[in-house]
Amino acid sequence: MEKKYSITVAGGGSTFTPGIALLLLEHQDRFPIRKITFYDNFAQRQEVIAKACEIYLKENAPEIDFHYTTDPETAFTDVDFVMCHIRVGLYAMRELDEKIPLKYGVVGQETCGPGGIAYGMRSIGGVIEILDYMEKYSPNAWMLNYSNPAAIVAEATRRLRPNSKILNICDMPIDLEEKMAHMVGLQSRKQMSVGYYGLNHFGWWHKIEDQDGNDLMPKIKEHMAANGFADALSGSNQHVEASWMETFAKAKDVYALDPNTIPNTYLKYYLFPDYVVEHSNPEYTRANEVMNHREKNIFGICQNIIDKGTAKDGGFEADAHAEYIVDLACAIAKNTKEKMLLIVPNEGAIENFDRTAMVEIPCIVGSNGYERIVQGAIPQFQKGLMEQQVSVEKLTVDAWIEGSYQKLWQAITMSKTVPSAKVAKQILDDLIEVNKEYWPELK
Repeated sequence: MEKKYSITVAGGGSTFTPGIALLLLEHQDRFPIRKITFYDNFAQRQEVIAKACEIYLKENAPEIDFHYTTDPETAFTDVDFVMCHIRVGLYAMRELDEKIPLKYGVVGQETCGPGGIAYGMRSIGGVIEILDYMEKYSPNAWMLNYSNPAAIVAEATRRLRPNSKILNICDMPIDLEEKMAHMVGLQSRKQMSVGYYGLNHFGWWHKIEDQDGNDLMPKIKEHMAANGFADALSGSNQHVEASWMETFAKAKDVYALDPNTIPNTYLKYYLFPDYVVEHSNPEYTRANEVMNHREKNIFGICQNIIDKGTAKDGGFEADAHAEYIVDLACAIAKNTKEKMLLIVPNEGAIENFDRTAMVEIPCIVGSNGYERIVQGAIPQFQKGLMEQQVSVEKLTVDAWIEGSYQKLWQAITMSKTVPSAKVAKQILDDLIEVNKEYWPELK
C-alpha cells in the first residue's frame, strides 16, 4: 500500500496557506496525504483561514485528517514534512521595514537592504523555534523552509542547527524560469536545464538549454535586451500588480550591466537603488498594497465560506506558483532525484567563492537530501557583488547570535543600498525602536 504523508503548515494564518492546501490536494496522485495540520501562534488570524479550509477539505477530501492548533506538541507530532512560511511581525512590521529606510532616501524593501536585515533579525528566532519543535516531536521529519528573508534564515540555520533536516528554497527563480520558458516557446520550465549561481534574491543564470541540449540563451537574451521579463507571459499580465510589472520591465536595465548572464529581478534594488527610491512612495509601499488587496481579498473569501458553510464557488484557488514545494517534498519522499534550485552551503560548488556561504545553486534532490551541482568559477563582477552581500548576511546573523549593535551597524553599512555609515546608524536606531518586541537586545 502506498504511503500517505502527514504535513504541518507552519504559518497557518498566512493568506498563502489556502493556496498551498489546495495545491497539495491537486497533487495527491503523486504525493498522497493522510493528515494536514495548520500551526500558528496567532490563533485569531489562523482560525479564519483554517475554518474555511476545513470546510473545503470536508467537501473535497473528507478522507484527509485536518487540524489547526497553536500548540506545538499537537502541531509537530506524527509529521513527515513541515512546510514553513512564517512572517514574524506580520505586515505591520513589513510596512516599517519599508518606510523607515525610505525616510532616509534608502531602498525600502522586505528582503533587500535594511528592511531585509530587520526582517531577518525577526525571522531567525521564529524559524529556529519551529525547527526545534519538529526535531523534538518528529525527529525524522523534513522542514521545507520558504520563509523570508531566505538568505539570512539559511545562514542562521547553517550556524545554529548545522545537522538539522531543513531545506531552504525560494520561488522567485522558479517564477522567472517559467517566464523564460515562455520566451522560447516551451510549455514549462521543466523542459529546460539551467546553470545558476548566486545568493538568494541575488543570482544569475549562466546556462539554459532545452531537453535536447540546444542553447536557449541567445533567444532569451534577445528578449531581455528588448523587454526584460515584461511580456514574457502574454495574456496573463492583467493579474500582475503594477509594482511587479515595473520590476519585470526594469530587468532590462539590470541585464544590460552583464549581457552574458540573465539576472534575478531583485538585483535592481542593489544596482539601481537611486531609481528604486525615486519610484517609491514613502507613504504607500508594497506592504500597503498587500494589506489593501491580497489580505482583504483572501480573508474576505474565507469569511464568506465560513458564513455560507460551504466552499462551493467560494473563490479558493490552488497556488500553482507554489508547485515547487510539492516537487521538493516528492523528491525527498519518492527519491525522484529532481534538479531544483536550493540555498545550500557552497563547499566548493562555486569554486572561487567562500566555502561557508549559503549559495543558491542547482541541486539533485532525493531521499537523503541534496547533492550540489558544481557551477565552477564565476566572473569578477558577480563575485565582488556576492562577497559584499554575503558579508551583510553573515554580519546580521553574528548580530543576532551575539546581541551586537556594532555588527548590525556594520551589516547595514555594508549593504550596497546604503550610502554611508551615518545613514546606516540612523536607520538602525529607528529599527531598534520599533523591533523591541522581536529582536534580541543589542549592546
